[in-house]
Amino acid sequence: MILLRKVRVFSLFILSHYAVKFCIGGDIITASEYIQDPGSIISSGGLYKLGFFSPNGTTNRYVGIWHNKIPALNVFWVANREKPVLDSSGVMTISNDGNLVILNGKKEVLWSSNVSTSGANAKAHLLDTGNLILQKQSSNMSTNDTTAWESFQTMCDTFIAKMKLSTNLRTNEKKVLTSWKSPSDPSIGSFSISLEPLNIPEVFLWNGTTLYWRSGPWNGKVFIGIPEMESVYLDGFTLVDDKEGYVYLTYNFAEVSYFSYFFVRSNGELLQPFWDEKYKKWRIDWSTQASDCDVYGKCGPFGYCDAKKSPICSCLRGYEPKKVEEWSRGNWSSGCIQKSLLQCARLKNGSTKAGKIDGFVKLENVKVPNYAIWSSPLEDKCQEQCLSNCSCAAYAYDAGVGCMYWSGDLIDVRKFSYAGTTLYVRVAHTELEGKRDLRAIIATAAVVATVIFSIGTFFAWQKSKKRGGKDGEQFSKASSENMLRGSLSKVNLQELVLYKLEELAAATSNFSDANKLGEGGFGAVYRGRLLNGKEIAVKRLSGASGQGLREFINEMEVISKVQHRNLVRLLGCCAEQDEKLLIYEFMPNKGLDAFLFGNIPFLVVFRPSIMEYQFMGKSSF
Repeated sequence: MILLRKVRVFSLFILSHYAVKFCIGGDIITASEYIQDPGSIISSGGLYKLGFFSPNGTTNRYVGIWHNKIPALNVFWVANREKPVLDSSGVMTISNDGNLVILNGKKEVLWSSNVSTSGANAKAHLLDTGNLILQKQSSNMSTNDTTAWESFQTMCDTFIAKMKLSTNLRTNEKKVLTSWKSPSDPSIGSFSISLEPLNIPEVFLWNGTTLYWRSGPWNGKVFIGIPEMESVYLDGFTLVDDKEGYVYLTYNFAEVSYFSYFFVRSNGELLQPFWDEKYKKWRIDWSTQASDCDVYGKCGPFGYCDAKKSPICSCLRGYEPKKVEEWSRGNWSSGCIQKSLLQCARLKNGSTKAGKIDGFVKLENVKVPNYAIWSSPLEDKCQEQCLSNCSCAAYAYDAGVGCMYWSGDLIDVRKFSYAGTTLYVRVAHTELEGKRDLRAIIATAAVVATVIFSIGTFFAWQKSKKRGGKDGEQFSKASSENMLRGSLSKVNLQELVLYKLEELAAATSNFSDANKLGEGGFGAVYRGRLLNGKEIAVKRLSGASGQGLREFINEMEVISKVQHRNLVRLLGCCAEQDEKLLIYEFMPNKGLDAFLFGNIPFLVVFRPSIMEYQFMGKSSF
């Protein structure tokens, strides 16, 4: 009985040992160390995990790779994306022929690495790069294991550091990214991303067989159709020609702590998420669906897309909508056609004279058209080469590429806020002449207007000078009152009164000679009586004095500051129309003058420029 119990304990120990070994297995899978749903393995540095999972909205089981240390935004790679395990009986192991396989509960092969050189002693190893490799173990201890297969060569929807997006120039075989069919179905969807060497390499995003987005040409450091690459990805990307037929694109960010990658969603959006370590969350750094202008050929041939304008599409200069009705409805796919024939076309149509040569319209900060042709590394040769080729429709220059030119339709031209390239579009000379004529008309009109204004100003000044500056000092009633009120407020003279002209005219019997007390070099003084019975003396400044409103205000301010018991007190002022008047208290009982000069009544008036005592008699000094 005791012996049987010991056998059972030992059996349980063996089973539990192998269960852990089979389900976890470190970072290696072999024929004896496999993973069974829901088991997993983790790379040696703990960065990546490979295991069974179910996408949201389905119970189907798949084997995939995702990030282990931070919350996964998406699964980077899926093995059996076309054939899921329908229950939890799935196993990933090494088959008898040395392939990495996924089996269901019936031992049916749902997925295989499908290589013939691995051997029975193969093993699968999950690396800290996120790459799952299948290695053929060497029988010779001094020889390293060879890699027979790797997940980086069978990419899904995600492009992570050190992966290679490649094209074989000889066979046209391509390693591409492919979207999921839907967020709950990882099978191959409609969208794919490939490297297209062409004349100058570009990255294309396809919707089936239709081009959906493009990166613009590669200039040795960045794709010039992606402005953000000027700063974010500089020196991170590399495009390599291995001289054996393969051209591939890869990248590796210099900052190790910066975790980011690219993946294409099932809706066709290529985006770049990055992990914000500070806030512990994923953020989107860049996307191909920032605006409608990102869609390939949105404005058709010879169309020009600017996301900041409404409508976003317009024709290049020298072109007009091909189908006006469609264009007015917001359907720009038909694009634009040329307004005037180019020089080559005129000669071809039988013109006896070549006429003036074509010119170029300059467009700055743009995404250059598709299918660029390389022509020369020298910038000063670009325009000459384009003009010498009748099929050349435009040219551009980039220091990393050299001269590029385009023949045929110009497609996918768009405006950027910054970066981009300067594009020179070929147009007939008449388009440029029209532009010059318009500039000449505007310049001529500006000159004529300036001359007329100058002449008018001169004559107005002459007229003003002849009138002794009187016109220049005339103010409306409202403006005079505003200036006077501002002055009174400025010097804080609450006791001064701003009188009305009609009020003073009534008080002095319309400034009659009978009320005149005297006259000096700056005007006459009148005796008056206000409606309230108060007697006043009104100094009416003469227009010939040359004194303007500002001088009048200055005089009023100075007089008010030197009030003295032996001086006539200033009561207020008035400035309306052409009149400027100072109002003083009237002294019927005489003053200091009676004791000094006898029976000659006088007013004492202080001028700001000179000390002038005006006697209200027949003489003044």
